[in-house]
Amino acid sequence: MLNSLYEKAIAKRGFIHDFESETDIESLLNGRWFDREFGESSDDFIIAAGDGSFNKKKFLTTNFCAVGAESIIYDGKIKKIDDSDIFDIGHVSFLDELLSNYMAVYELKCALRAIKEYDVDYYMFDGSILGDLQNAFPRSAKLPDKIRNNLDDILLDEFERRLNHKSHGLIFPEIRDTFQLVELPKSLNSNKIEEYNLHLASIEKIILLHEILQYRKKIISISKTSSDNSLFHWNIPDIAFLDKNTQKQGMSIIKDDFQVYEKAAFPCYNDFFKGLTFTIFYVRLQDNKNVLKVELPYKASKKQVFDIIRKINVLSVQGYPYLLNKAHNDVVITDRNIKELLKIAKVYETTNREVMSW
Repeated sequence: MLNSLYEKAIAKRGFIHDFESETDIESLLNGRWFDREFGESSDDFIIAAGDGSFNKKKFLTTNFCAVGAESIIYDGKIKKIDDSDIFDIGHVSFLDELLSNYMAVYELKCALRAIKEYDVDYYMFDGSILGDLQNAFPRSAKLPDKIRNNLDDILLDEFERRLNHKSHGLIFPEIRDTFQLVELPKSLNSNKIEEYNLHLASIEKIILLHEILQYRKKIISISKTSSDNSLFHWNIPDIAFLDKNTQKQGMSIIKDDFQVYEKAAFPCYNDFFKGLTFTIFYVRLQDNKNVLKVELPYKASKKQVFDIIRKINVLSVQGYPYLLNKAHNDVVITDRNIKELLKIAKVYETTNREVMSW
């Protein structure tokens, strides 16, 4: 088979085409991208960044899963906060979505601890808060009646009380059991349990997003990739267009009118989330380095934007915030890490793929 694929690759050389030669790139960039130098802020400030990761090993009867997150604070010295756990989760079609929600909960709790315990002035997220809100809860499954009917002020107050008391780990299992939120058929159905867990983890994430957005003037979301093309309306993402057609340090036009456009109502705090306004722009911190997408969860002035860029630039290396890069490298859970964790935890199972080595 590989030989036939090699032949196809030879026959289709160059089949991914570049921009059309007649495209007037300069006119598209005019008024949307500005080459300029930013310099670095001389202010005293405390800045932090965080990231999360998950990985899994599939066995015949179950999945071994590891989830973790880390926040790094710089106040003249590097300090760290982390949170993690390992889980045994059955075979479900939405496992990655479930683990992604678990990871988000850990990330947000680390971020809140950094903001509260170290009084940081700015906190950098890897990714998009707006994107998180637009994918905040499961779209493919209806919220179970047992959860929807009990999702009132009493339940939310209990969530918040426990979250204030316990700043790490997952809270929703305690809530689930205390309020008896899982309706199961007579025969134990692990898939059904995990479906409830998916919804409850999403609610915990939404509650944490609501809390951290009380500090929204401190929040900076930074992405290296994005599918958004609302700036150039081209057939590739804006960030890819800018990466390919600009080289100098500079930034795009600032757009301060983004809102959560998801039509469905949030299960809680709907008016709060739908009332948020986001400021989004693209920036290159160093010549010939990657363009970054920056998102602020409030309507920011040009002065505020330039001030934030200069502050980010203080601790950037090769055009990317050092703390974000370090957090990513620290927290990533590799396949090798999973093997080591399995050995330490003395987990011995079969994957039924061992026959492949015969």
